[in-house]
Amino acid sequence: MAKCEVCGNDYYLSFEVITAGQRHVFDSFECAIHKLAPVCDHCGCKIVGHGIEANGTFYCCANCARQAGAKGVADHA
Repeated sequence: MAKCEVCGNDYYLSFEVITAGQRHVFDSFECAIHKLAPVCDHCGCKIVGHGIEANGTFYCCANCARQAGAKGVADHA
């Protein structure tokens, strides 16, 4: 078994995520999101879906990107 690096649970169904050359161990997707998901630069929520990248910054949605001054962004085509 491996211990989750977020909550410390020692769980037989834990899993590894390797990102940017670093190995992480989690017991749930909730803990993985807590540790690894980017944060919206405007509202501060965790970006779990695709999000929007504008001017080198990540946002959870086009509305937050527009409120931060990004031009020409949309949530859908």
